[in-house]
Amino acid sequence: MGTMPLPLLILHVLAGSIGLLTGTVAMAVRKGGNLHRASGNVFTVAILTLATSAFSLAILKSQQGNIVGSVGTFYLIGTAWLAGRHGERTRLIDWSALFIGLAGAVAAIALGVYTIHNPGGVDKTTAAAGMSFFFGAILLLAAAGDIRMLARGRISGRQRITGHLWRMCYGLFIATGSFFLGQQQVFPAFLRGSIFLTVPALLPLPLLIYRFLRVRFSKAYKNQLSPNPVPVTP
Repeated sequence: MGTMPLPLLILHVLAGSIGLLTGTVAMAVRKGGNLHRASGNVFTVAILTLATSAFSLAILKSQQGNIVGSVGTFYLIGTAWLAGRHGERTRLIDWSALFIGLAGAVAAIALGVYTIHNPGGVDKTTAAAGMSFFFGAILLLAAAGDIRMLARGRISGRQRITGHLWRMCYGLFIATGSFFLGQQQVFPAFLRGSIFLTVPALLPLPLLIYRFLRVRFSKAYKNQLSPNPVPVTP
């Protein structure tokens, strides 16, 4: 097991901090506005950097669960950003993303099976079986949406927005959960394990449900939906 390089660890913490701040701003401000786009772009770069640094740190520490989690997070945020773009995109990018997503899903499910049959290895995997299966299901859900998009050869307005929305929100949930629940040692002792850390860690989930229902079943975002589908070129 290797030691953690300090610059990589600093980059990881800095990216996570920026991701938390900009992700919160992106969810709070008016959707489709300049501030939303700017904060969303910074959030994307921050979380992709966070996932990349987490992947490197997980390899050094031989933590299979964090390796799978970082790959899955990179896939979800990367495809969320792509879904939010109005311009054309190539099939090579989408097929590559789909491959990463499916590989992450298979790895997460395999990790869950391994954890069940090797309960003594939980410390090494850093992931409970239930969490591995849940994350694998999330990745499969996202991959199914990508397969449907590739089969149709386009991304329609409301589907594009909802795909962008839930993946971004889930990426924010990964960041909040990792910080408020996974790094409780940085908080004062009286806060550890308390509702004051649990609530902000889980807050992106109800916000995700609210935003998803609002976009899906109301006309609140009618002006933000592109009238033309985003083509996927060969």
